[in-house]
Amino acid sequence: MTGRALEAARVLVPTSREEAVEAFGEGSGVTVLAGGTIVMPELNYGRLKPESVLLLQKAGLSGIRRDGSRLTIGATTTVEELEQAPEPLASAARQVADHEIRGQATLGGNLCAPPGKAPRGDLQAALIALGATVRSAGKDGERTEPIEDFLAGGPDGRLLLEVEAAEPRRAGFASVRRPHAHAYTVLAVCAAESADGIRVGVTGASPRGLRARAVERALAEGSSAADAAEKVLDDAQPHDDALASAWYRRRLLPVIVRRALDDLEGGQ
Repeated sequence: MTGRALEAARVLVPTSREEAVEAFGEGSGVTVLAGGTIVMPELNYGRLKPESVLLLQKAGLSGIRRDGSRLTIGATTTVEELEQAPEPLASAARQVADHEIRGQATLGGNLCAPPGKAPRGDLQAALIALGATVRSAGKDGERTEPIEDFLAGGPDGRLLLEVEAAEPRRAGFASVRRPHAHAYTVLAVCAAESADGIRVGVTGASPRGLRARAVERALAEGSSAADAAEKVLDDAQPHDDALASAWYRRRLLPVIVRRALDDLEGGQ
C-alpha cells in the first residue's frame, strides 16, 4: 500500500537546503518525509494520500553546530544524536520511545507531529525551556520565531529548517512514562535557567508542548519550588487520552514540575 501511495505522488529529492525550500514552495499538497516514524504508518494504512512527497534525507539539514554556548540543530538531526546535546534536551531525547525509533525519528518530525491518540513531541518541553527559536520556510519566505509561537501557530504550510538554542546555566528534567514496546511519555517537564531567569516547558498536558509561565512568574517573585509547581495548572489543560485521564494528569503534573525544579536546584 505504501508503494501505491508513493507511486501516485510526485516524489521530490532535494540535495541542498536551497533546493528543499524551493521544492516545498508554499507547502500546498506537500508531505514532508524525513525519519518517517509518523508519516510512514499513515501512508501504510492509507490515511495519507499526498500529492507530492518531499524527501529530506539528502537535503543537508542534519547535524548539530556549536558557536560558543549556542547550538544550531538541523531539522533532520535524529533524536539519537540529541542524546549528546546539553540538558535538558539530552534527557528528553533519551526518553523518546526506544532505541530503534530514536535512531530514525528526527527533530523536525518531533516538533511538527500532529497530536495523536497518545502524546507526541517529547522534545518540545526541553526546547521551550531552553528558549529555542525555530527557522522555517513557507509562503511568506523564511522566518525565525520563538518555539512556543511556532507550536501555537501549527507547522502546516511551514518547512522546518533548524532550531537554535543556548546552553543553559543549569537544567532540570522529570517525567512519568507508561511501559510499552515504545515507552510512551505521559508527562514531561523541563526547566532551564539562563541570564533571563528560569523557563519551564511541559509536554503531555496539552495537544502540544506549552510554556508554564505561571510557574516562572511565581519563581521570579520568590515562591518556593513547591508553591510555584502548584501554579502549573493555571497554564495547563490536561486531557484524557489512551495513556491517562485528565484527572490523573491534573493530580500528577504539579508533582512532576516540583521534581524538575528540584533537579534544577541539584544542578547548581
